Amino acid sequence: MTRPCAIFDLDGTLAHTAPDLIGAVNELMADDGFPPMPVTVAEVTAGFGGKALLRKSFELAERPVDEARIDALYHPFLEVYRRRIADDSHLYDGVLETLDALEAADWLLGICTNKPEALALDLLERLDVLHRFGSMVGADTLPVRKPDPVHLFESIERCGGTRGAAIMIGDTDTDLNTARAAGVPCIMTTFGYSSVPVATLKPDAQIDHFSELAPMLTAMAAGAR
Repeated sequence: MTRPCAIFDLDGTLAHTAPDLIGAVNELMADDGFPPMPVTVAEVTAGFGGKALLRKSFELAERPVDEARIDALYHPFLEVYRRRIADDSHLYDGVLETLDALEAADWLLGICTNKPEALALDLLERLDVLHRFGSMVGADTLPVRKPDPVHLFESIERCGGTRGAAIMIGDTDTDLNTARAAGVPCIMTTFGYSSVPVATLKPDAQIDHFSELAPMLTAMAAGAR
């Protein structure tokens, strides 16, 4: 019998990482006199990556956005972020209980994230959940990344799942577009880093708290049989 498979995004889905992302940008840009950005900026920008956060720092400081400067700052940003990657980041409430419930129900679990692989592995290790997942495919694991469906396919295959029995859980239109391109249902969190209300994106389902996820996944998997 085919085992169902749940593939999770990381930032804004499993973990609230905005405090350390915005903290890294603020620390990096302070020497240039940039004013600190509030964490709320990352909560609607982090889904677009580190360079998007750096661009936002220029915009909010009312300075011209210099793409060459953004490119030059990107790797220093990653180094600062790597040092403080789990200082203030944490799993969302209910994540551990949900993973327990899914494991008990024999679900396969994986991660498909546009966070660089090394950073994602480090974060998951420090949050003590890396061992819970059968796959972890990051932004630079393959030549492609989300929303390319191959990124999701690889996450499914590496954890031993099949495309027809997989469901994606994410928080932004990137996750939704990836799932749609792959022909996989998508559940979205309303508490993640989407820049627009999740309901307007019309995912297959949405959750306001992780306590809703395991029953929803069970129902969706049963309906697909």
